Amino acid sequence: MNFKQIISEKLNQALGQQVSNEKLEQLIEKPKDLARGDYAFPTFFLAKQFHQAPQHIAADVVKKLNADGFEKIEAVGPYINFFIQRDQFTSRIIKQILTQADFGKNQHGAGKNIVIDLSSPNIAKPMSMGHLRSTVIGEAISKIAQANGYHTIKINFLGDWGTQFGLMIASYKRWGNDQVINANPVDELVKLYVRINNEAQTKPELKDEGRHWFKKLEDGDPEATKLWSWFKEVSLKEFQTIYDRLGVTFDSMNGESFYNDKMEPVVQLLADKGLLTKSQGAEIVDLPKLLPDANFPIAMIKRSDGATQYITRDLASAIYRQDHYHFDKALYVVGAEQKDHFEQMKAVLRLAGDGWADNIEHIGFGLITMNGKKMSTRKGNIVPLVDVLDAAHKLAAEQIAKKNPDLQNAEQIAEEVGTGAVIFNDLQNDRNLAIDFNLEDIVQFEGDTGPYVQYTHVRAMSILRKAAQPVDSTQEIRLADSEAWGIVAKLSEYGSAIQRAWQLREPSIIAKYLLNLAREFNSYYANTKILVADMNLNSRLALVKSVADVLASGLKLLGVAAPNKM
Repeated sequence: MNFKQIISEKLNQALGQQVSNEKLEQLIEKPKDLARGDYAFPTFFLAKQFHQAPQHIAADVVKKLNADGFEKIEAVGPYINFFIQRDQFTSRIIKQILTQADFGKNQHGAGKNIVIDLSSPNIAKPMSMGHLRSTVIGEAISKIAQANGYHTIKINFLGDWGTQFGLMIASYKRWGNDQVINANPVDELVKLYVRINNEAQTKPELKDEGRHWFKKLEDGDPEATKLWSWFKEVSLKEFQTIYDRLGVTFDSMNGESFYNDKMEPVVQLLADKGLLTKSQGAEIVDLPKLLPDANFPIAMIKRSDGATQYITRDLASAIYRQDHYHFDKALYVVGAEQKDHFEQMKAVLRLAGDGWADNIEHIGFGLITMNGKKMSTRKGNIVPLVDVLDAAHKLAAEQIAKKNPDLQNAEQIAEEVGTGAVIFNDLQNDRNLAIDFNLEDIVQFEGDTGPYVQYTHVRAMSILRKAAQPVDSTQEIRLADSEAWGIVAKLSEYGSAIQRAWQLREPSIIAKYLLNLAREFNSYYANTKILVADMNLNSRLALVKSVADVLASGLKLLGVAAPNKM
């Protein structure tokens, strides 16, 4: 139940369905002064359409409105103010939460597939903080899509192909030591990659050597294939330990190499459509010529030596995903700097006659830095994600030991709190904004942090454990105080937050919702004696349990645990 939706529907009927529910709902406000109602609707924008002064429109609409569910609806100048019947609404919303396991969720996307490309680390390199955003944003969007009824297919499009592997092989052949590498595979492979990139600045022939080895790999050379397979095996083993800690799973681990034998049909398709032209030995789609007003660069499909490009593999993967998953949307959770690349890819697909290209969406996100510094594997400036998770665990464990030294399963809870803090910190920020990461700030039990929301859930569960009676959802709920109403009003917005988070592909909407709900509850806790044995004890406990249930549900959407004790 969402009062903005209810109000918009009533307004739509009173206005003769001349304005959409969506437009009306966007304009509904929450007055700061409750004397002006729980919700208010300004009529200014209707003046031109209805050729009347706003105050006259407000007065006329109020006469036509069905006031069911409201104590009163009144016109005050150009505003229509709505006063909710709080007792009735409070009882209904809390009973819904207590009796419906899927409270807030919907089936709008039932029967539709959403393909989500996320994480996608590069083989032979450690997962760094730079991979965190794609991983946790993609995972959260998947869970939010499922809460809106969609079926999701999560794909880890591993970076296991391309010239960088030629460089890696060339570096290994020059300087690799099996004994050293086997002792610490990924770290040592990174050192080799960094070394060849550094030395290539003064010895450009090393780049040619890398390209040569990648071409051999594409052609199935046994030695190149054996080394590449080894690089991949040791990397995936390390990646899995991090995914297990983040609680992230995948439906497909088909990386770029999976499409090695699927790119030639793409090249042939483009040729058959008359889109391929030769340029200095390379095969290209001349987008500047074909789409002169779009400002796209040339799309190189094959280099002059016959090697394919990143866009070739992306075209092959997009076609494969459409053929196999018949997606309603294909989301690519990739950094904002790749926006032009995906627009270019979609342009090539549209030119090839694939109308479904418009169902591809690039879900960009801002850069993440550590103490103001950008991370780069090539330059050797990386922060391994496992080190950050370990440090977060340690900080959480230290705080838990101070607050609750006798806590059972303290190590497991420290892991849930520390990892949850890292995930929540990322997701509470609008995804398009850049983030400068400071670990000590985010693993705090106060402020805008994941542990603050988790601790609020723990507080609610503690109250329920201390109560002398279980919550009875069949009893009438009576909560007259204004602090309780603030919580109820916020609880009622959960379903709307889930819908909006999906519509905007924006997990921060859920994270910010949870922070606001936690603040409302903590204010209530500070001002209300909950465990008083009177006739309204069950009502207060029902409210507490409703908060606990919605906090746990929302944290789960973000991929964050909701411990019962901390």
